[in-house]
Amino acid sequence: VQLVESGGGLVQPGGSLRLSCAASGFTFSSYYMRWYRQAPGKERELVAGIGTTSGDTTYLDSVKGRFTISRDNAKMTVYLQMNSLKPEDTAMYYCHRQGNYWGKGTLVTVSS
Repeated sequence: VQLVESGGGLVQPGGSLRLSCAASGFTFSSYYMRWYRQAPGKERELVAGIGTTSGDTTYLDSVKGRFTISRDNAKMTVYLQMNSLKPEDTAMYYCHRQGNYWGKGTLVTVSS
């Protein structure tokens, strides 16, 4: 199992980023996928999750209406579209698959 995140970077408040997580080594379409984040000095928290069908999604309350999780099973990729970013969204973002599989993360910094 391999999960590789990309798409992080520095963005101004109010801006947008799209994170991607490229998966390999397993039957991607059969697994629930999640995005977590961890800010400096804080615990890791679940940001969003998506079931095997794109209609099954869940979000952290603080990102509802701003973030959208999606997946492309043909490309074996899960995405996190992040709009209206706030400084408090600054964190390392990790892709996760059940069975305790994690990517190495991609850093998102929201700052002016």
